[in-house]
Amino acid sequence: MKKAQMKFMMLISGLLAATMASAEYGLNLRKGVTEYSEAAYGMHTFTLWICIVIGVIVFGAMIVSIFAHRKSKGVKAEQFSHSLKAEVVWTIIPILILVVIAIPATKALIKMENPTTDDGKPMKMDMTIKVTGYQWKWRYDYLDEGFGFLSTLAKESNLARQKGSGIDPSTVENYLLDVDKPLVLPANTNIRFLLTADDVIHAWWVPDFGWKRDAIPGYVNEAWTNIKTPGTYRGQCAELCGKDHGFMPIVVEVLSKEDYATWVAEQKGEQAEEAVLVETEWNKENLMARGEEVYNAQCAVCHQATGAGMPPAFPALAGSELVNGPAADQINLILNGKPGTAMQAFGNLLSETDIAAAITYTRNSFGNTAGDIVQPAEVKSMKQ
Repeated sequence: MKKAQMKFMMLISGLLAATMASAEYGLNLRKGVTEYSEAAYGMHTFTLWICIVIGVIVFGAMIVSIFAHRKSKGVKAEQFSHSLKAEVVWTIIPILILVVIAIPATKALIKMENPTTDDGKPMKMDMTIKVTGYQWKWRYDYLDEGFGFLSTLAKESNLARQKGSGIDPSTVENYLLDVDKPLVLPANTNIRFLLTADDVIHAWWVPDFGWKRDAIPGYVNEAWTNIKTPGTYRGQCAELCGKDHGFMPIVVEVLSKEDYATWVAEQKGEQAEEAVLVETEWNKENLMARGEEVYNAQCAVCHQATGAGMPPAFPALAGSELVNGPAADQINLILNGKPGTAMQAFGNLLSETDIAAAITYTRNSFGNTAGDIVQPAEVKSMKQ
């Protein structure tokens, strides 16, 4: 008897020690930085404690029964078929438990889908962000401010993930979880998100915000958030969207309202500078330098850094008839895409300067012999 008790106590002690060790490794949900995430965290903790209490009662009763009423003590099993009282009790108690769980969970879900203030009035949104998913990048449009940009896997991660690059992924900080341009938002602000996609279904997910929304072509999904704590928060596309699904990270940089206002002013200044650059006559050297950056960020994912492509889905640019042919044909393809293929329309994604630079780079790289350059003004005229 004593040996059995000792073994049982050692087993319980081992389980408790394992639980404590697991807790140190953070095997719990993130509390997050929004009302959504805190509600989910609170519901998870509340439900977990209910499960623990049920587990202790049920397994405690089983253990007591096993040891106190075992056959070696001469105990004989009772002979009965059913008990109406027991059946009523173990039906009513689970129903009451589910009701207790359902009430706060329903309130949280309603608040998520229909945000209201404490007095029941519709919550006023301070700004709106349009999020568009592409294979395999995100575009963020600040509808109230009138500007937007693409957010793509950071250059270091993109190079490290490629076979034969010679870069050890373990040496890259935030490998596959960093981007060239993060989404920047103000803290303590009611923000509405409008989510859609241009090609296939994507899903925008940042764990610290406590929600995920599908981005579906031809459909606009809606979500909202209010981020309490400035900082950098990372997520990923959570819907299998093609071969580079794993290389479509999300980075959100949350600033104080004052710093955010400064950032917006800087973006508008860059936008004004970009308008001037479109009318500027660029030389070949500058176009090539900028074009290489644009190509590696936006085009190399499909066409490879060497221009070799991955036929037939992603044709090679090296030796391509299109790239070595009339520049107007290539400009038209970049602006409008090619229906029925993976080639996207970049006319509304990249600036005229970036498109001109990328085309110039491809026409003078990978052994291509076109040798000419494309000015931003040419792209602008065809875009109009």
